Amino acid sequence: MKTTNPIASLFGHSPFKPLQQHMEIVIQCVAQVPPLFEALINQDSAGVEKAKEAIFEREGAADAMKNQLRSHLPKSLFMPVDRRDLLEVLVMQDSIADTAQDIAGLLVERQMVVPENMVENLRKLVQRCVDTCQQAAKIVAELDELVETGFGGAEANRVSEMVAQLNLIEDETDQLGMALAKALFAQEDSMSPVSVIFWYQLIQWIGDLADYAEKVGDRLRLLIAR
Repeated sequence: MKTTNPIASLFGHSPFKPLQQHMEIVIQCVAQVPPLFEALINQDSAGVEKAKEAIFEREGAADAMKNQLRSHLPKSLFMPVDRRDLLEVLVMQDSIADTAQDIAGLLVERQMVVPENMVENLRKLVQRCVDTCQQAAKIVAELDELVETGFGGAEANRVSEMVAQLNLIEDETDQLGMALAKALFAQEDSMSPVSVIFWYQLIQWIGDLADYAEKVGDRLRLLIAR
């Protein structure tokens, strides 16, 4: 009896459809990051655990799909882009989910308290980093239209503008990250050195969500340029 691999069959319709579906799972994972930090701010350990479980579940799904795509992405296919370029975008997308998992794992493994002077800046940074990921997802969703227009014309210009907007949002996250680090610096004398180190790591990881999202957009902009 003839069998059909569901991942391989997707490529018959579009070389980008599996990539888009992977990004949808990644965004579902990232969507749990704000509730995770809201629970942390409120010292709601059950809420932190619930968000962590949701993040781990979606990250696992993203990992599974990534591995399937790597295994079944055709090595010889007349596609409008190089196979290596698709794999690089896939890796960047998956790094977003990996980072969300790292953040959630840390917040469950180590009990952390958000200093009062960091709450507002933390909320702003987290939300803007999520906004960056969502903007990257919107760009990935445009890939089919780009193929139909031969990676040119008005659609290519529109996607380039979306990437430019993504870069601007990521720039905002850099500024918000520095503001949060400054607030942490103001609290250093009242915190244990270990706590300060973990907070600096956490701020870095939150910013990494936006950094990887920006790399997705930049990679896709290169595809258009080619």
